[in-house]
Amino acid sequence: MNKEKTPKILLMDIETAPNLGYIWGKYEQNVIDYKNEWYLLSFCAKWLGEKKLFAYKLNDFKKFKKDKQNDFELIKKLWELLNEADIIIGHNSDEFDIKKANARFLFHGLNPPEPYKTIDTKKIAKKYFNFNSNKLDDLGRYLGLGRKMEHEGFNLWLKCMMGDENAWNRMIRYNKQDVILLEKLYKRFLPYITNHPNYGLYQQKEFACPNCGSYHLQKRGYAMTKTNIYQRWQCIECGSWSQSVRSEKKIKPSIKN
Repeated sequence: MNKEKTPKILLMDIETAPNLGYIWGKYEQNVIDYKNEWYLLSFCAKWLGEKKLFAYKLNDFKKFKKDKQNDFELIKKLWELLNEADIIIGHNSDEFDIKKANARFLFHGLNPPEPYKTIDTKKIAKKYFNFNSNKLDDLGRYLGLGRKMEHEGFNLWLKCMMGDENAWNRMIRYNKQDVILLEKLYKRFLPYITNHPNYGLYQQKEFACPNCGSYHLQKRGYAMTKTNIYQRWQCIECGSWSQSVRSEKKIKPSIKN
């Protein structure tokens, strides 16, 4: 793979505090009013192919001592990473992580980070497969990739919000394991992703695997349209299929006199 020009691909997972509100009952209730709205508790991220994990939690920052809900510095760290990324990968990230991040960027008066593309592994699971469950933990178990870290449940979030240092350490380990599992799942899904952002465009190379950027491609027959034939390729590294941009042969339609 060309190491000089590759897209910066960020795997990420965030954890948020719950909303605290007033309700009349327990089952399927409407919220009367909010006492406290959600905020960011922690996040973990890593660049694809690198070992280093970026993990930050709210109590890493000085403002936590005075205001346990002030997530500005934590949000700024997340913004800086997203601002570097060409592609962002997450599980249910299009619906949750990215929208939640954008909501806090807007709240704190931050402009959007530089534009990036997204890959949501939950959407991939739904689009290309029929699993019994599309949850990250269930997919990891089914595919033999590992599991999410077990914890005490909602009490972990409550303890973090109260400033319990041991709980914060468990939360960040939980966050890290999600990203590690996410990367394994993405790599397993990779050859099936037909709409993956094209590596070759970032590398400015025509003959590169569009999914992983490898130059180790093998000719495997032809792809045909109604009027053209294209050389078909399979990547030896990741198994993805692709085809040449230029046609091998153009078929001229016959014209009746």
